Amino acid sequence: MKVLKFGGTSVGSAERIREVASLITDGEPKIVVLSAMAGTTNTLVEIADSLYHNEKQRALDIIQNLEITYYITVTELFETEAYIQKGKEFIQTIFTYLRSFINKDFYPLQEKAVVAQGEIMSTTLMHYFLEECGIANTLLSALEYMRIDKDCEPDYFYIEQNLRRELAKPEVCPLVITQGFICRNAYGEIDNLKRGGSDYSAALIGAALRVEEIQIWTDIDGVHNNDPRVVAGTKAIRRLSFDEAAELAYFGAKILHPSSVQPAKKENIPVRLKNTLCPEDEGTLITRESPAKNIKAVAAKSGITAIKIKSTNMLLAYGFLRKVFEVFEAWKTSIDMIATSEVAVSLTIDSMEYLDDILRDLEKYGTVEVDRGMAIVCIVGDFSANKEGLGAQILDALAEVPIRMISYGGSEHNISVLVREEDKKKAMTDLSRNLLDLQH
Repeated sequence: MKVLKFGGTSVGSAERIREVASLITDGEPKIVVLSAMAGTTNTLVEIADSLYHNEKQRALDIIQNLEITYYITVTELFETEAYIQKGKEFIQTIFTYLRSFINKDFYPLQEKAVVAQGEIMSTTLMHYFLEECGIANTLLSALEYMRIDKDCEPDYFYIEQNLRRELAKPEVCPLVITQGFICRNAYGEIDNLKRGGSDYSAALIGAALRVEEIQIWTDIDGVHNNDPRVVAGTKAIRRLSFDEAAELAYFGAKILHPSSVQPAKKENIPVRLKNTLCPEDEGTLITRESPAKNIKAVAAKSGITAIKIKSTNMLLAYGFLRKVFEVFEAWKTSIDMIATSEVAVSLTIDSMEYLDDILRDLEKYGTVEVDRGMAIVCIVGDFSANKEGLGAQILDALAEVPIRMISYGGSEHNISVLVREEDKKKAMTDLSRNLLDLQH
């Protein structure tokens, strides 16, 4: 069995839904995980935001416009009058539910229930379309098996036990359609795995069932060796290791959700990234081992803040670093990069939510300097062979880019540099021209 995940662009219209249907109906058993149709999640977030701020008319207008979009999709998707009517009745049920929030007090937690309707609509429309085509399939609600615990982490035992129980039911077909992204929390309420969580859903399902392969279908032919939105002439990478893919996903490669690599790595399940628009392309295969030990790709992460804390007590006093890290732990803020000297520590964060609180607490231990508007550019590959002169090559490639900070040696798969946001494009372009072009 395989798990196939299709993103919002892949199911973004009636035509795209038909194309996905043709890809999943080869007679092989599989679980198909779908995101909401492109644009739907953002619109549902707008609805929830309007409801939360008591902007009822705005919420009604957005609901009406989205409903019209789905009615059009239904008429374009189905061919028989019976299924057009069935589709319209289903859509009406969803939007009646959304309108039911208009005359109620709206709480932040209810946003999760509103946003979940996107995946519920895309999977139900796919289920109906396959039925109309005479293809047996089972629509399985993710709310029956996908759950996060009190720390908002996947409840692996619950997921596996309940998923296997659902699939063991005699009426379940070899072709199963289910939602990505959505789940229940430890209290049984509708919740989600955060943005990009459909990849995570597919990985969790694949790991729970120990499947043959997890496939992530998007609108690009695999992971590229640089960001095609920033640098021209990028190329798809055919093989990556789990560690390399995780580094790229975390540091900005949008094709894959950062959390989705870990479940597959844990169970050693290959992950293949494929292009819905060009299904014959081999894409990128992610496995435990990567055949080539060299530089594979460059990725970048924007919205970075650099913080420098200089100790007021002699050199770095005993316990100084512990106290610094405890500040970030207390405010639940993760650190991306870190560099130390005898009297100071510099580090980066990508969340501004608690920045003022963090700075206030850090000032107890020394003088604090802050640089906003930074970006991390990371060079990813398999450096376990200790390639001679690699650090020098990277610095030479970036000779014309001011570097604020560098992280080298903490990982065999990632060398990172911190630059100003306005220098990010040049850094990525120079690395492509001076390093990647020599590798391929």
